[in-house]
Amino acid sequence: MYGWIWRHLPGGTAVKALQAVVLVLAVVALLLFVVFPWAEPMLPFNDVTVD
Repeated sequence: MYGWIWRHLPGGTAVKALQAVVLVLAVVALLLFVVFPWAEPMLPFNDVTVD
């Protein structure tokens, strides 16, 4: 998969590396700001009971 992405990015090695970093940051931002807040209410981590 990573090889496929690398081959399809335009430009030389430095440009491809910069684009790959931007893609990784975009995926991380999507996860942090969209996916995790959506999934958090469904996770059982707040169901803590101490007797």
